Amino acid sequence: MSAIAIKYNDEIVDLVTAEERGISGEDIILDNSPESLDVLRHSTAHLMAQAIKSLYPDAKFYVGPTVKEGFYYDFKTESEIGSGDLKKIEKQMLSFAKKKYKIEKYSISMDEAKEKFKDDHLKLAVMDRIPDDTVSIYKQGEFEDLCRGPHLPSIGLIRYFKLTKLAGAYLGGDSKNEVLTRIYGIAFADKESLKAHMEMLAEAEKRDHRKIGNEMKLFTFREEVGAGFPIWLPAGGRLRARLESLLFKAHRKRGYQPVRGPEMLKSELWKTSGHYQNYGENMYFTTIDDVEFGVKPMNCVGHIKVYEDELHSYRDLPIKYFEYGVVHRHEFTGALHGLFRVREFTQDDAHIFCTVDQIEEQIIEVVDFVDKLMTAFDFKYKMMISTKPEKAVGDAQIWEKSEAALINAMKANNLDYEIDEGGGAFYGPKIDIKILDAIGREWQCGTIQLDNNLPARFELEYNGEDNEKIQPVMIHRAILGSFERFIGILTEHYAGEFPMFIAPTQVAIVPVAEVHKDYAKLLSDKLIDINADSEIYAKNDSLNKRIRIAEKTRVPMIVVIGDEEIENKTVAIRDRRTREQYTLSEEEFLVLIQTKINEVNF
Repeated sequence: MSAIAIKYNDEIVDLVTAEERGISGEDIILDNSPESLDVLRHSTAHLMAQAIKSLYPDAKFYVGPTVKEGFYYDFKTESEIGSGDLKKIEKQMLSFAKKKYKIEKYSISMDEAKEKFKDDHLKLAVMDRIPDDTVSIYKQGEFEDLCRGPHLPSIGLIRYFKLTKLAGAYLGGDSKNEVLTRIYGIAFADKESLKAHMEMLAEAEKRDHRKIGNEMKLFTFREEVGAGFPIWLPAGGRLRARLESLLFKAHRKRGYQPVRGPEMLKSELWKTSGHYQNYGENMYFTTIDDVEFGVKPMNCVGHIKVYEDELHSYRDLPIKYFEYGVVHRHEFTGALHGLFRVREFTQDDAHIFCTVDQIEEQIIEVVDFVDKLMTAFDFKYKMMISTKPEKAVGDAQIWEKSEAALINAMKANNLDYEIDEGGGAFYGPKIDIKILDAIGREWQCGTIQLDNNLPARFELEYNGEDNEKIQPVMIHRAILGSFERFIGILTEHYAGEFPMFIAPTQVAIVPVAEVHKDYAKLLSDKLIDINADSEIYAKNDSLNKRIRIAEKTRVPMIVVIGDEEIENKTVAIRDRRTREQYTLSEEEFLVLIQTKINEVNF
């Protein structure tokens, strides 16, 4: 099979550019490898733009990059385009692909490009982001656009693609700018992979946590409250509380101490930490008594203040603090998405203060914690270790020990991991936790981050064996990432069919008639005593309708209470998970529920 591009010094270069620069490298063929798909999808984005331009001649284009979920193009046209038009655009794309236009490239000076596109404000906006004196333009048939590539040799190689959704997007991602139309798409090297992906998207749509969250009454968003600020309804509140309770116990068993920092701190502290200078645009600020305060976007500064509250000896270390810390971040409106991207969220945040020699054992313990938690939720997961970047602060020897500790922790737990060379933060290496859900999607969740920067900025210290002052290492650690995002992922992972130990309601109690309500309430109270939640469905509806309503909330177990159950002190059970119906004594039923909700510990 012929090459579509080459890999040269870790750079993907199309064949036109390789010939232009007189270089050679490892051949990239048309398959479903990440390198190949990036080239294929980039060219498919241009093919989509070509089709749009032919159907809507006034269309002007901004950028059309590849992204994790495929590709997109931002453009503007006076015509109204709806989701129903995607099929028409796809048909035009296929028509062009059959013509097998060669993809050509030429370069012009920036001044020439500005003159060429002087009547296209979107192209001028693109060029404002390009620092070079020359720009490259890729051409296929009558269509051409500014682009750095890489691209396929011909659009005739593009066959298996699908336009997936249409959305609005602010120019340059800035909410102060005009709104453009954005169309997303996906492309693969073969028909089977495209079909499998579309089936996965269809399944993902069924599992959408926003849809299921509404059906199960877990959470809601209200315009009058504000975009990006979720409201947790009773069922969602119970689910959160159950997850928080399980994690609280797990942290305490591992020696973590619960703490809580304020949600606002003086801006001077954020200047000391560096957040003010480097993260300020993502923060909210207010003034109290003529003093500026910053609403916290993360919990680390508060935990540093806890550490500073008393003097520490090497004998005290490691010191571990944890907090379900509410944080606020200024996200663009266009980036908000259900529970996955919000402006207020709660981190399962922890910070470990330790010696350099304790790093490895602490990382091993955290990785074991991750393993137990992810295994409990039936997630497959992998770890990505990011190492020292070119620009880094701190002692080189500490960096070396820190990176070795992360790798040794992976090996000690027989875990697969990948290395992202140079991908660490300037202040320390890190481990990113990536999980795979039930339909094969990858999610970035928690992070384990080593930090030598904040301890230095705040001049943290402990007394060594010879009473010398030594700076501790600080480990930032969030396993879920945030309760909001993790619950969103869990909802889609289980399609709302939460296992008993985490379900917002374990049991739905359906009394047949009014005279059966007292026993239903008695049973509900006994369930609360064993830490199980129930809901009584006793509205003035038919028995069958109340059972259907209970089933719609995906409650794991439904019990029906009638004359026979009251007389015999039994419960008639409908188990949604096993699809079985059976009768147990009240005592047997309570033991069963207690066993099921206690079967998981992290």
